[in-house]
Amino acid sequence: MSCFLTNSSLGKKLVMSVTGAFLVLFILFHMSMNITAIISPEAYNMICEMLGANWYALVGTAVLAGGVVLHFAYALILTLNNYRARGSQRYAVTVKEPGVSWASKNMLAIGFVVLAGVLLHLCNFWAKMQLVELMGEHTNSLGYSPADGASLIAWTFSQWYYVVIYLVWFAALWFHLTHGVWSMFQTVGWANDTWYPRLKCIANIVATLIFLGFAAVVVVYFLHSLCPCCNGACC
Repeated sequence: MSCFLTNSSLGKKLVMSVTGAFLVLFILFHMSMNITAIISPEAYNMICEMLGANWYALVGTAVLAGGVVLHFAYALILTLNNYRARGSQRYAVTVKEPGVSWASKNMLAIGFVVLAGVLLHLCNFWAKMQLVELMGEHTNSLGYSPADGASLIAWTFSQWYYVVIYLVWFAALWFHLTHGVWSMFQTVGWANDTWYPRLKCIANIVATLIFLGFAAVVVVYFLHSLCPCCNGACC
């Protein structure tokens, strides 16, 4: 079984699909949690405190990190294998292939943008929340409690450059998911002639919901930051 997952192209794609499905579920959970910060900052902070540096949150973080590493590593391996297999033929492609999306042909490049966004996000939030708790500190570098996620969101997205960077990141994630979600179903054999257009539609819906959910938090908190006199009430 291990040889199948590491040596065959189908096995590698299966690992990509499983880790991708896991990451999509986490992203949906993370998006839902973030939307809570719009509805009730207090409730969002309660969630942050419940997670924090508790053992189950640390286990979840470790599993999530492993999923990201596996997904990206196998993406690199598959891309390199495809590159070598095409050989000189890659230079002969001069026409656009029908039914092949731009995202599907640029998944690795988009993946690097997504990964860069993840690293920035870890610096902006994880390093100032869970890591601070693990180090036994009571406040982060901005002077907030590590459980005060709402204030951290408010500060981060009061900076226009972070707003732009995060929206670009979410756009890259949208492109990545529009291809990735249906591709993982295709790998397990669900994308027949009947289900192919349905899965493409589902992938677009999931990607768009995720984009809008994350972007809403960024935009709402940025608009709030423009109304300091009323703490965002006029927005």
